[in-house]
Formats: sequence, structure tokens, C-alpha cells
Amino acid sequence: MSYVLRRVGQAVVVLLAAFTAAFVLLQAMPGDAVMIRFENPELGLSPEQIAALRATYGVDVPAHQQYAHTLLGFLSGDFGHSVQSGTAVRHLIAEALPGTLQLALLGFVTALVLATAVAFLSTYPRLAWIRGLLRSLPSLFVSVPVFWLGILLIQVFSFRLGLVPVINPGPVQGLVLPVLTLAVPISAPLAQILTRSIDEVYTQPFVTVVRAKGASRHWVLWRNVAKNALLPTLTMAGVLFGELIGGAVVTETVFGRAGIGRLTEQAVSNQDVAVLQAVVLLAATVFVLVNLVVDLLYPVLDPRLRNKSGASV
Repeated sequence: MSYVLRRVGQAVVVLLAAFTAAFVLLQAMPGDAVMIRFENPELGLSPEQIAALRATYGVDVPAHQQYAHTLLGFLSGDFGHSVQSGTAVRHLIAEALPGTLQLALLGFVTALVLATAVAFLSTYPRLAWIRGLLRSLPSLFVSVPVFWLGILLIQVFSFRLGLVPVINPGPVQGLVLPVLTLAVPISAPLAQILTRSIDEVYTQPFVTVVRAKGASRHWVLWRNVAKNALLPTLTMAGVLFGELIGGAVVTETVFGRAGIGRLTEQAVSNQDVAVLQAVVLLAATVFVLVNLVVDLLYPVLDPRLRNKSGASV
């Protein structure tokens, strides 16, 4: 219980720090979103009406009061209202989030499949002639920018080969290229760590003992090596899954998909601070929660860490 409470406390501190940093940076943005939106001669609003609107959006008070009001609102589930549309931000997030989560989850699963395939295929002796190529793929994947990869996939598979339409695609076709765009860069560090872990586990004495008892290489790989090699990869998988929201934002922008990416793009263009604050906190919350789950699962999967945690308690 002490271990769990300590990890939960650290997660809360990180979320508070992320909220504070986002608030300070957004407050430092030049211009005033309310003035930009409503101080338009075509709207014909009087100074008194604009002042009333500023009071409605809570931007007519000092920054520290705005911080306290915004923080209390977030704790109660009230993210404020969009200056551009006047809609409650939580409703905008609720409409945009399902599409982004679908893309992020499919991208993460695809990245795991790609990373596992590259890592395990590179260990087979029969594939020694392509081992160097397989082990160089992660370094290539990790250096590819997400937006460039998305444009390249569109150019090759849509315009050149005509395999996947980008204009009015079906539900499944519309996910193929975005998922690949999101999965390829994520699979690179996972494959690197998994490959390195497999090599390290193969050098452990218990592997030699199992091989000496007559176990085949295939048996050792899948029953002994894989279980131990996957543990370091779990931590990196948690970190990368937390970053998928940010990658999904870029991917959705490239492919014109409705989701958090389009919502963020519109909020940046309109300096919609309330929406940006909510998106930043959403990404931070996903990142922190996923890593918290990984931290809590790690001692369960590795008895050695469970013993250390029990001893420290």
C-alpha cells in the first residue's frame, strides 16, 4: 500500500506541474483570445458588452485568480467554454476523443506487432543473412518524422499505387495509413530495446542450463528468454503509449481526420486558451496514468522487484 500511495502521489505532483506549466505558457501568449474573437467591427459590440464577455470567460481578473478558478474547474470536471464556438470544452473533448483513442490504440497494437516481429526475427540463425538489415530498421524508423512519413505513405499507396483512397475512404480504409504513420516511429524504440534485451538474456546462466538440458532454441526463446526480455520493453511501451496522443494530433492533421488533432489545430489558430489547456492536461493525464499502471504492474511481473518493494516498505 505504501508503494502504491507513493506512486499515486508522484502522479498527482506531475499532473499539477503539467497544469501549472501549461497555464503559465498559455498566459504568456501574445494577444487576447476574447478581444480577437469579439472586438470585430462587424459584430457591432459595445465596450460594455465586450467587458461583460471578458467577465463571463473569467479573463478580467488577475492571473493568480484565473489559475485558482481554472484549477478548481478542472478538478470538478469543468474545463470552461471555447471562445470560438461558445461550446463547453468538455463536450468538444468528448466528441473528439473517441476517434483519437481508436487511432492511438490501433497504432500502439500495430507498433507492438512490428517491434516484436523485427526483434524476434533478427535472433533466428536461419535469418543471419538479413539480421543486419532487421537490426538496422529500428534506427531508420526512429529517425522518420511523423508528418513526413504520412505524406510519403499517401504519395505511394494512394497516388502512385491507388491501393488506399484518401478522399472519402471507408471506415477501415481510412485507418490504414494513419495507423501505419503512427505505428512505425513508435515501433522503432520498442524493437531496439527488445532486441537488446533478448541478446542480454541469452547470455544469462539460466539459459545455458536450460539449453544443456536439451531444450531447443525455439523453446528457450519463447518459454524463457521472451518472458524476461519483455520486462524492460514494458516500461518503454508505457512511455510511448503516453506519447501517442501527441503523435495522433500530428497524424490527424496530415490525414484530415476528426479528433483531438483537428480540435487542437483550430484552438491554436484561434488562440482558444481553454481548449488548449484541456488538451494539454488530457495528454498529460494519459501519459501519467499509463506510466502509473506500468509502475504498479512491474513488481507483479518481476518477483525480484516485488521483493525489493516489500523490503523498502
